[in-house]
Amino acid sequence: MRLAPLAVIVAALAAPAAPAAAQSFDVMEATIPSVHAAMSAGRLTCRQLVQAYLDRIAAYDRQGPELHAIQTVNPRALADADSLDGVWRSKRARGPLHCVPVLLKDQVETKDMPTTYGSVLFKDFVPARDATVVEKLEAAGAIILAKTTMGEFAGRYVSSAAGIIRNAYDPARNPSGSSSGSGAAAAANFGLVALGEDTGGSIRGPAAVHALVGLRPTLPLVSRFGMLPANPSQDTMGPMTRTVADAARVLDVIAGYDPRDPVTVYAVGNVPATYTAGLTAGALAGARIGVLRTRRTPPPRRTASDSGAPRDTAALRRDSLARVDSAEFAKVAPLLDRALADLRAQGAVIVDSLVRPPVPMPRLGNDFETEAATDAYLAQHPGAPFRTLKEILLAGGVNPWRARALIEYVGRSPEEAGFGALMRYREALRIAYLQLMADRRLDAIVYATYDAPPAPIGRDVLTNPRPDDAYGRGDNRGLSPSLAWPALTVPMGFTPDGLPAGLEFLGRPWSEATLLGFAHAYEQATRHRRPPATTPPLAPPPAPRR
Repeated sequence: MRLAPLAVIVAALAAPAAPAAAQSFDVMEATIPSVHAAMSAGRLTCRQLVQAYLDRIAAYDRQGPELHAIQTVNPRALADADSLDGVWRSKRARGPLHCVPVLLKDQVETKDMPTTYGSVLFKDFVPARDATVVEKLEAAGAIILAKTTMGEFAGRYVSSAAGIIRNAYDPARNPSGSSSGSGAAAAANFGLVALGEDTGGSIRGPAAVHALVGLRPTLPLVSRFGMLPANPSQDTMGPMTRTVADAARVLDVIAGYDPRDPVTVYAVGNVPATYTAGLTAGALAGARIGVLRTRRTPPPRRTASDSGAPRDTAALRRDSLARVDSAEFAKVAPLLDRALADLRAQGAVIVDSLVRPPVPMPRLGNDFETEAATDAYLAQHPGAPFRTLKEILLAGGVNPWRARALIEYVGRSPEEAGFGALMRYREALRIAYLQLMADRRLDAIVYATYDAPPAPIGRDVLTNPRPDDAYGRGDNRGLSPSLAWPALTVPMGFTPDGLPAGLEFLGRPWSEATLLGFAHAYEQATRHRRPPATTPPLAPPPAPRR
């Protein structure tokens, strides 16, 4: 069951007092190497690290800014930490992620905690198995500290299980989705690293708006076994971290072939010994980086005409919204220009203003896979409260926006001719971009993950099937999923109103090591990452009485 914040506080009060030397370790912006160095120096134990994160969750998730980033805290986290401390005292580490507290998106199965998929309908569902990534993380010494909140059934940033998930930098703004909780929690220093899922941008969006590194890997690189699917031809998982190097370390552990997800057989021969090998300051020297600039009008917005207002009133509202959108786009454009200048300063050759390949897109979305994939997944769980997508929707309780979207998937099938047309489009797009990169001799392509900062949360997002919240304004995340290629977002600065923006690197299949190297060199040269002011360091505990 969910460990409520009060219970977390009680657990903290019941914990043994830490030695004064160990209390000097600051978890704010901690990295895997800094944690291991502190443990080696005797300044930190695994229990103290885990307790520090539990204290921050208790202070800020359902209190203070009320981020609603944590769905379930692992009630065994401190016991797991004690076990790892015993291993450490024997002069060894369990693995490369020894005592790394992981924040795991609640789309991923854990056999000792509920897996809700963001829905109150699954609030008590505990699967009988762990996902492959969970097995790999724990074998490497990591602790699943908590399950993070998510947009319901992997859509947006609201759910019937958690309500509204909030942006850690401005709780009145949206946190992007659907790995919203993973993004807000990692940004707020609720754990050391996080894991998200990306179908159309759900890792890179929350990472970009939270000044994080977010990697969507080549589609077959990371096993999806034990993860609720959305669209299997696009779904994947990847790290969300505060540094590029930590993303590489997590990818080292979770990448590779898994017979339970046969598509990962393509990864055989394509996984390097370590993704950290190319993390050098000179990685950008001589690299040819292409730039995609959007140059498009903002997406359509709901207007007063939706409620039957007079035509002239509706026109005035449309004009007003267009002015707002243009002003918001103008906040990110200078950050992209500065990022390109920074790439040049690191020795990169910038090929600006690429012309997008003229591949006509079919006038259809991917509505074909979701129902069949959901039903097949739920059939693997005899103990699940629902067996089909139709049953879920008929039960009621799903957030109205998400219910409206899911209803459109019912009755669709990948056997339809439209799905074949979509797959042909994607293959033509892959060939066109491979040709573009070959003709221009490009090593990667960059663009802003979002051309505008996240919009304010609409007042009606919990009740309206079509909320008026400008969600997705300036969204450029869709190219990577369409290509099934890797893409990585890295902080590229803050808008004048203090909101993070992300620079996204796109590369050919299996180029994760190259992208990580480019992003690391850029990150180290610019140092844009800074934690949100809404979740400051906690006051140190009082010294124990003599």
